[in-house]
Amino acid sequence: MKTIFEPFRIKMVEPIRMTTREERLAAIEQAGYNPFLIPAEKVLIDLLTDSGTSAMSTDQWAAMIKGDEAYACARSWYAFESAVKDITGFAHVIPTHQGRAAERLLFSVIAKEGMVVPSNTHFDTTRANIEHRGCRALDFVVPGGEDPEVIADFKGNMDIARLEECIKTNGTEKIPVVMLTVTNNATGGQPVSMENIRQTRAVCDRYGLPLFLDVARFAENAWFIKMREPGFADRSLKSICQEMFSYADGCTMSAKKDALVNIGGFIALNDEKLAVGLKNMLILTEGYATYGGLAGRDLEAIAQGLKEVVDEDYMRYRIHTVASLAERLNQANIPIFNPPGGHAVYLDARRFLPHLPPEQFPGQALVAELFIEGGIRAVEIGSVMFGYWDADGRFVGAPNELVRLALPRRVYTSSHMDYLVEVVVELHARRHQVRGLKFRYEAPVLRHFTSTFDRV
Repeated sequence: MKTIFEPFRIKMVEPIRMTTREERLAAIEQAGYNPFLIPAEKVLIDLLTDSGTSAMSTDQWAAMIKGDEAYACARSWYAFESAVKDITGFAHVIPTHQGRAAERLLFSVIAKEGMVVPSNTHFDTTRANIEHRGCRALDFVVPGGEDPEVIADFKGNMDIARLEECIKTNGTEKIPVVMLTVTNNATGGQPVSMENIRQTRAVCDRYGLPLFLDVARFAENAWFIKMREPGFADRSLKSICQEMFSYADGCTMSAKKDALVNIGGFIALNDEKLAVGLKNMLILTEGYATYGGLAGRDLEAIAQGLKEVVDEDYMRYRIHTVASLAERLNQANIPIFNPPGGHAVYLDARRFLPHLPPEQFPGQALVAELFIEGGIRAVEIGSVMFGYWDADGRFVGAPNELVRLALPRRVYTSSHMDYLVEVVVELHARRHQVRGLKFRYEAPVLRHFTSTFDRV
């Protein structure tokens, strides 16, 4: 059979309150054209993020009932630790309440002012935590990786030559860690090949540098390896994940993505001395070392989710859903970032709204219009998120002006996707009427979360 359907049945539903265009226009104006500030009850289809928005399974809910809420060394901690070690193989596991907490802990311990941290591409919170320490976050994605029109299997790969040049230029003493984000969220959710992970590992070995993976979507990355990279077609998804981790010294994870939960994260690593330093900082700011800001029931849900995410029926459906949405938008001549990644379809706002320059934030303008047109909440990944003002006060736009349509896991059906395509197509037909935006309030850090805008 050619039809790939959801490998689950729906046994609980949440009503969606239908809204009018007038209601949505009032809501977006009140929110300062920032989708993060729109009340969720006014959103029809919420594609702001796939982080923490998954629908949990019956087994996850059942596991939560078993949650042991003892302050230290609860049963739930051991279930969580065992599940993380089973997938990652790392010796030390440190729970955190979400991924950015893991990043803050890691860089607060290993990073000093003036250092640089190379990556294929840092995402927003990783970059912010590095820069908060007075360091530079450097991106070395392969040529073509940022080009929405280039078709390649692993556009998320690290540019090995540029990584090595960075190490030679800065010296190993200025590089606390090399990061590799799998999948590469900031560049269209593109996967990283196993061979590229091996090559990155080899460079780190030559210079004595640790390699950490940002693995919020590790299982989705492993599926692309299975589908696209020679030698992996007959391997189990779990074994591919385990090999990915085997080339790293540690990882940070937002469990709110591929662990299929609503809250949680962790750091896992092999370095015992570093683990002790991280745990000391964890106790200071997050909680005791065996709960890290999470309830026992959250630890249980993560443990179960890590087992479910490597189920190949689930992952086949997950990746097919994203690919199918992208295919329909391509057929309608909607400019998107191709090929589609694992968790989202990215509209190319630069080509969608060519009349808007970067300083009028075409991605943010498109986000606002999607909500007004159809109650779709998305997020800008462009010049609001990554643009900056240079020393002469000129605005420098981001490499791409993208709008991410992130699909929550196990939440929306094919009919929701039908409606989404209809909204995007109708908006594209009147795209020349869309006006740009300017800052009303520009937040000093991670400005896409709290900044507000006015129409130009």
